[in-house]
Amino acid sequence: MSFQQALFYILSTILLFAATMVVTSRNPVKAALFLVLTFFSAACVWLLLEAEFLAISLVLVYVGAVMVLFLFVVMMLDINVAKMRAGFGEYLPIGAIVAVLMVLEMVIVLSNKVIGPDSMPVPAPRAADYSNTRELGRVLYSDYIYPFEIAALILLVAIIAAIALTMRKRKVNKFQEPSEQMKVQKKDRLRIVKMKAEKKNQ
Repeated sequence: MSFQQALFYILSTILLFAATMVVTSRNPVKAALFLVLTFFSAACVWLLLEAEFLAISLVLVYVGAVMVLFLFVVMMLDINVAKMRAGFGEYLPIGAIVAVLMVLEMVIVLSNKVIGPDSMPVPAPRAADYSNTRELGRVLYSDYIYPFEIAALILLVAIIAAIALTMRKRKVNKFQEPSEQMKVQKKDRLRIVKMKAEKKNQ
């Protein structure tokens, strides 16, 4: 086993553990932090696959921006965690079977003993001026332009939904209405009381 394969197994183990903690943790904030670890581990795996642009984008966009927004949304919403996790045990066996199958697939694909060293695909050497970012952009904006636009539309709807969820009124919160504040006159807020001067008795 080469160092690259060993590193892949280590990163994949961390990724699977973090992803499991995301769906099993009862605290939404802890689940979000484990999701950060999942994204970071996936970025390291992409680095091993020579997809540097995707790895950096995953760290900057998802870990640096989306997860911070997700944490703010989780902390501002009144989430009944116990009610959400009530039916989790029903789907646990199916989820465990799917997870075991995914792990077995990765082991079979990357194991020299199962497939053999001769049948393992070896990437062709690239030229010095080769850019996988340029190739990714060419494929993304030509062959996959419609799925890319659909994904952008879905993200826009998600942003609008997140804003709508946080803008709801609650009894314990106080909101300012600028239109009502602009209608206020001086006589509604200020009252001048005239009083006679009084002398203090000596």
